[in-house]
Amino acid sequence: MKKTWQEKMADKKNLPKILTLEKNFPCYNAVHKMGADAGDRIILVNPSEVMDIMKRIPNGKIMTLADICKTIAKKHKVKGCCSLTTGIFVMTIANAVEEMKKEGKRINVPWWRTVKADGTLNEKYPGGAAAQKKLLEKERWNIVRKGKKYLVII
Repeated sequence: MKKTWQEKMADKKNLPKILTLEKNFPCYNAVHKMGADAGDRIILVNPSEVMDIMKRIPNGKIMTLADICKTIAKKHKVKGCCSLTTGIFVMTIANAVEEMKKEGKRINVPWWRTVKADGTLNEKYPGGAAAQKKLLEKERWNIVRKGKKYLVII
């Protein structure tokens, strides 16, 4: 049987985990852009930590995936955070929140206020980038089309 988004969102027993960044890591380039080099300590975070940050994004503000990673890295006193796992958790949390709402559970996580590191909207969110665009426009964000993608104007 396929796991629900809520089951996928559950904390992982082996996380958080502090690792030494290596050039062959799948997230090396992204973590390196945030200032970490091979040999630096980085963190693989748990979904609950990502969700705690997402919950606190107030109306009128947005956070990029890079912002979330930097917040987590600072908290754990490491040089970087794996943006690959964090990005997967952001998408999983958004889908889990919508799944919970369909079940009648009340949960306040404004997932649409989290955008990709370059400010583009996330196609993997519930309803795709178009649904995220609608929710952000309700909060008076200016969204423009950039090729096939949508971009938040900050």
